[in-house]
Amino acid sequence: MTQRVDLSTVMDRLSIDAVITGYAVAVDDGEWNDYQALFTPDGRADYRTAGGIEGPAAEVAQWLSQTMLLFPVRQHLIVNRRLDLQDLGGYPGDGAQVRADYMNPMRLTGPDGDDSGKGGDDASPTAPNFVSGGRYAFELLRTENGWRIHGVTVHEKWRSLSGPLATG
Repeated sequence: MTQRVDLSTVMDRLSIDAVITGYAVAVDDGEWNDYQALFTPDGRADYRTAGGIEGPAAEVAQWLSQTMLLFPVRQHLIVNRRLDLQDLGGYPGDGAQVRADYMNPMRLTGPDGDDSGKGGDDASPTAPNFVSGGRYAFELLRTENGWRIHGVTVHEKWRSLSGPLATG
């Protein structure tokens, strides 16, 4: 491998990492246009193992925009990223796969519909009452606009409820 190929591979890895981070930030901040812009035009998302839907990114973004209204406080933590770039005989190709673990603490809207998250047994506005974890499987493609998500599948492995959620 030449230095030019090595540099290109490092740049690809940094660009892909920025896409994965952008995905988490878009969901956490409710920026659904930004979410959709991270996908290829035919990109798809599959949230079925987490109780969601599967479909085109635009359709899933619409579903998320409504579902996430329940959780005014949310924070994706995407860690342990394993990135595999397509290898074309020692040169990077235009495809990549990322497997990454996630933990997602969220707080439901308060009992009176406020966004403070206060209420229930825990009066702290930042304490989560719903936490899930699992693994994402991302498939990415290099496009004329940079790396984009062609598909993402959520593999939820666990969830934990606290406060009023856990009791009924």
